[in-house]
Amino acid sequence: MSQSSSTSPSLSPPGDQSPSSGGAIRDVIAGLVVFLVALPLCLGIALASGADLFSGLIAGIVGGLVVGAISGSHTSVSGPAAGLTAIVAAQITLLGSFEAFLLAVAIAGVIQIGFGIARGGSLSAYFPSSVIKGLLAAIGVILILKQIPHVVGHDADPEGEMSFHQPDQETTFSELLTTIAGDIHYGAAVIGVFSVLFLLTWDRITWLKKSLIPAPLLVVLIGTAVSLFLQGQGTGWSIGADHLVQIPIAGSASEFFSLIRFPDFSQVLNPAIYMAAVTIAIVASLETLLNLEAVDKLDPRKRNSPPSRELVAQGCGNLVCGLIGGLPVTSVIVRGSVNVGSGAKSKLSTIVHGILLLVSVVFLPQYMNMIPLSALAAILLVTGFKLASPSLFKQMWRDGKYQFVPFVTTVVAIVLTDLLIGILIGLGVALVFILHSNLRRPVRKIVEHHSDGDIVHVELANQVSFLNRAALERLFDGVSAGAKLKIDASRSDYIDPDVLSLVREYASTTGPARGTQVNLVGFKKTYRIDDAIQFAEYTTHDIQRQVTPDQVLRILQSGNERFVSGERLNRDLGRQVAGTADGQNPLAAVLSCIDSRVPAELVFDQGVGDIFSVRVAGNVVGTKSLGSLEYAVGVAKVKLVMVLGHTACGAVTSSAKLVASEQDAMDATGCEHLQPIVDEIAPCVGDVLNQSSLTAAEFLELPQERSSTVVNSIAAENVLHTIGQILSRSTVIRESAKAGEVKVVGAMYDVRTGRVNLVTPDPSMRDGGTEVSALAHHSPQH
Repeated sequence: MSQSSSTSPSLSPPGDQSPSSGGAIRDVIAGLVVFLVALPLCLGIALASGADLFSGLIAGIVGGLVVGAISGSHTSVSGPAAGLTAIVAAQITLLGSFEAFLLAVAIAGVIQIGFGIARGGSLSAYFPSSVIKGLLAAIGVILILKQIPHVVGHDADPEGEMSFHQPDQETTFSELLTTIAGDIHYGAAVIGVFSVLFLLTWDRITWLKKSLIPAPLLVVLIGTAVSLFLQGQGTGWSIGADHLVQIPIAGSASEFFSLIRFPDFSQVLNPAIYMAAVTIAIVASLETLLNLEAVDKLDPRKRNSPPSRELVAQGCGNLVCGLIGGLPVTSVIVRGSVNVGSGAKSKLSTIVHGILLLVSVVFLPQYMNMIPLSALAAILLVTGFKLASPSLFKQMWRDGKYQFVPFVTTVVAIVLTDLLIGILIGLGVALVFILHSNLRRPVRKIVEHHSDGDIVHVELANQVSFLNRAALERLFDGVSAGAKLKIDASRSDYIDPDVLSLVREYASTTGPARGTQVNLVGFKKTYRIDDAIQFAEYTTHDIQRQVTPDQVLRILQSGNERFVSGERLNRDLGRQVAGTADGQNPLAAVLSCIDSRVPAELVFDQGVGDIFSVRVAGNVVGTKSLGSLEYAVGVAKVKLVMVLGHTACGAVTSSAKLVASEQDAMDATGCEHLQPIVDEIAPCVGDVLNQSSLTAAEFLELPQERSSTVVNSIAAENVLHTIGQILSRSTVIRESAKAGEVKVVGAMYDVRTGRVNLVTPDPSMRDGGTEVSALAHHSPQH
């Protein structure tokens, strides 16, 4: 993923994160809010990991200052990760000491730096969006479930612990049941519930939401004031230390530095250290890349963060954490979502949050320890509501099962296990769906019905892997003997060697043995497959001579069906230009309107050299257009003449109004050569109005919908009128039609659907005197 610039105009280079003065204020405010949320999370994750509380704070500081300074992300915030708690606890026990674990963290940082330099972050481009959105929703659900107990003062589980099975031997749901059963602290609950209502109300009032005053800061200040007021109000109301933030307090500078732990370098030759380092590096990198993608999706300015640079930043952060006693860090979706929700504009906010963590730990621990956990839990609870919004679930449902099933699986798996296991399960389900989709639709296959046999067009996908080999073998086996097969690789960026081997074998051996002609086009030179043309994809003299008028009509029908369904053939127009340079052998001549919406070659999905196209306003026939059609039939020997009208025809509409109002075209429009076209259409206007029992005056007063219906009937009648004029005025076309050498047909093109329908006379119809009957379409095969 490449880093993009902000959406606002700027003279800064792309990706520049230098904040403006207004943006800097927003970043400082966002950094303050993230700091308030990160403080208990750092402590809670350290407690859940079985490590010193101070190690969590160090990780938060390093995540803000070191990672924040190096990272290229505008909004991501790093710190100790809930997804690593189980791994950290297990590795500390396995390695025997926290100091040995720190050495593993430092080495993991070096591994991550190398991974980032090697552009390993590009793997993030392959994460399915359904899993990323599932991660966001799952974090939202977990925040709601985990923070409800803290909001009402049930603080048995460490704040920031995200796993389903908790360190206190409870689960997410049993903790909720215990809370509901009565383990509620009234004083903390008053602060927590008030904070939730305050934040929700603040977000609903536009001018408050847009103000520079951060609602979470007010919640913390008010909650702290209420907590102090409740001191001495009785056991059920007075808020003790176990319901407040608990930063370790150092009485002196020497005592403060004594809290810092250093790695045990004597373990440098211990293989277990390196196994732990690799484990931490892989898991931390995976979690970072996923969280980075998720935070980018939340960014209202939709900026992309450079993932490889982020891995380098995280590696530097973990190297520093390992050297000075911190837990491993990753990009953290909870902090990032709070950062985005607080209006952060650049990475200044994450640096500010790191500075505030450092200041609070060194200089203000006693004041930070006055903040009630229920107020901070309220901020996280409201953040959870925003992440797990019902609109996200509805959107994923509308996107279909290939998006919804991996999405909801990810949500459920993360909620019922932990972040890492849940993500892996979600990725596994998404991979199954991706593989299933590729196995079913590895290529685009279209069958073009042709006079001398069907042509099977096979267009290879952008990426063709070894997983597609079996499907391609089935496709090749399904090609009937004697058919023509075109394999087009012009849109492919990668084709697996196994697939290339299959194509070579079929083109050189299997296909010819079955009497199948194979065209190969678009293969890159590195594939060592040259273009091979065994049959012409344009109309040749032999094809034109052998084809019948009915076959030509079916060819046009099939082409229109492809046009309507969006399955137009990918033609090699350059090769067709070269192939028809010395002569043309068109199959049909189409007399159509000049309307820009009705290009005959596109409407019938035909190539260069297949159609004579004669265009004139209102698809009327005059001396020059009739001469062109006579040349097509008498000299070029086309087998089909089609008069193609269309709905909402401007020429017919104008002519009908001019005839009904008895106006001259020159007087009404200033166009001196328009009247002959009106004169050709005029008989059809009178016929349709008479058959519809409408006077000219009534027609002019019709509402738009009814008027359009009448005009379309006039256009269809005009098609039949033109056919009559062609056959009565041209001897060569009339005699060729009698001899069965050519067929003259009429059709109407619907500008709304793109579908072409035949027009045939039916005296029983009184609204326009025509019957519009659908063509017998031949659907393309997939």
